Amino acid sequence: MKIFLVGLPGSGKSTLGKQLAGKLNFSFIDLDTEIEKSIGLSVKSIFKQYGESFFRKEESEMLHRLGESNESMVIATGGGAPVYFDNMKYMNTRGQTIFLDVPPREIATRIQNSKKEERPLLANLAPDELKDQIEFLRSQRISFYNQAHHRLTGIVQIADLLHVLNVP
Repeated sequence: MKIFLVGLPGSGKSTLGKQLAGKLNFSFIDLDTEIEKSIGLSVKSIFKQYGESFFRKEESEMLHRLGESNESMVIATGGGAPVYFDNMKYMNTRGQTIFLDVPPREIATRIQNSKKEERPLLANLAPDELKDQIEFLRSQRISFYNQAHHRLTGIVQIADLLHVLNVP
């Protein structure tokens, strides 16, 4: 079984994904980390050296490799992964998809308090620009995120994920 977590950067996909994988005894995969291992560069460096279109192609190929695996896993996708190359449709055919719909203000706070420089589309923004950019990204991506099998809104907790998956 595959469980794909989708949502904006800072929505908790990696943090909750690790917790969910632990509860289910599944492998946990962070899609961006897998791409970094494969290419040998950080996401930021891939964007800088090769551009976003190269990264998105690599992202889609990695997503397909993981999707074809017989292993049960929780996959935290990058925020833009569902938008490109029919990736959302692909994930919906390969497993359960869950949209973590966290409010932009909460995401801005989380990103401001974390390693913002590791997020290529948000790294160079001043605090007042960050929330606006997150709202813009959300408006551009929401139609893809809304294709997920499940949508959890607000500050999502591990119990919410277990509930939506009918896991005690």
